[in-house]
Amino acid sequence: MLYKQIEQNKRKTLLLVLLFVVIVLGAGMAVSYLGFGDLWTGSIIAAVILLVYLPVTYLSASSQVLRMSGATLASETTYKQLYHIVEELCIPARIPMPKIYIINDPSPNAFATGIKPEKGAVAFTTGLLNQLNREELEAVAAHELAHIRNYDIRLMTITIALISVVAIIADIGTRMLFTQRRSSNKKTHPAVYIIALLFVLLSPLAARFVHLAVSRNREYLADATAVEMTRNSLGLQNALRKISASNLDVNKARKATASLYISSPYSNQRKKQKTSWFSTHPSLESRIERLGRM
Repeated sequence: MLYKQIEQNKRKTLLLVLLFVVIVLGAGMAVSYLGFGDLWTGSIIAAVILLVYLPVTYLSASSQVLRMSGATLASETTYKQLYHIVEELCIPARIPMPKIYIINDPSPNAFATGIKPEKGAVAFTTGLLNQLNREELEAVAAHELAHIRNYDIRLMTITIALISVVAIIADIGTRMLFTQRRSSNKKTHPAVYIIALLFVLLSPLAARFVHLAVSRNREYLADATAVEMTRNSLGLQNALRKISASNLDVNKARKATASLYISSPYSNQRKKQKTSWFSTHPSLESRIERLGRM
C-alpha cells in the first residue's frame, strides 16, 4: 500500500504539472488572439517573460524564504538531539546533510527549502521542538527531508514562478483590451474571441488552483516517503495531531510560502475538517487516514 500510494502521487503530480504548462501556453495564445489576431505572438512574449522570471525566482527562492521566516542557523551544540535525528535520517533518505535552521516562534511547525539536495535546508520552530517528543520530531524531520529528496521545493518554486508569469500575461491581455485597437484586417471569430477573453480572465485563478493541488499532492507523497524512511506511521500521525491542535499562527509566515510548511501556518486553516480547492494542505483527517493504511 505504501509504495502504491507513492507511485499514485507521482503520477498525479505529473498530470498537474502538464496541466500547468497548458494553462501558461493557453494564456499566451489567448492574449495573442485578443491583441494581435494570431496565436503565436503572445506565446513568444510568454516564453520571454518565463525565461527571465523563472531563473530569478529559481535561484533566489531559498534565501528569500529563510529570510522572510526569520530563520537562524542552529548551533550543533545547542540542538544536539535535532542534529543527530536529521543526520540519522539522511542515511535512509540518501541525501547530504542539510543545513538546520531554527525559527523563534511558539507555533509548532517546520518546513524545508533548497532546489536540490546538495543545497537543502530544514527549519523548525521552537514551538515544535518544545511540544514534540523524539519519535514525533523524527517523523517531522523525515517528512521535511522527504520534500528535499523528492525535489518538491524545486517543483513548488517553479509552480510559484509560473503563477506569477500567468498573472503577468493576463494583466497584459487585460490592458490590451482597453488600450489597443485591432486593425480591421485581423478577423476574429466571436466565439473564439469570447473563449480567449475568458481564458485571460480566469487563467490566474486556474493556475492558483493547480499550484495548490500540486502542493496538497506533494504533502501526501512526503508523508508516505517519511513512513518509508522511519518505518513508523504513528509518530507522524501524533505529530500532525499536536501541530493541528495549536491555536497559534506562525508569526512571520506569508501566503506565498504557506505551502512549504508541514501543516498550514495559519490556525484557522489547520482546523478545517475538509480539504477545499483553496487549501495549501490536505485536511488532518485525510492525512491521518492515509497514514493509518500504511
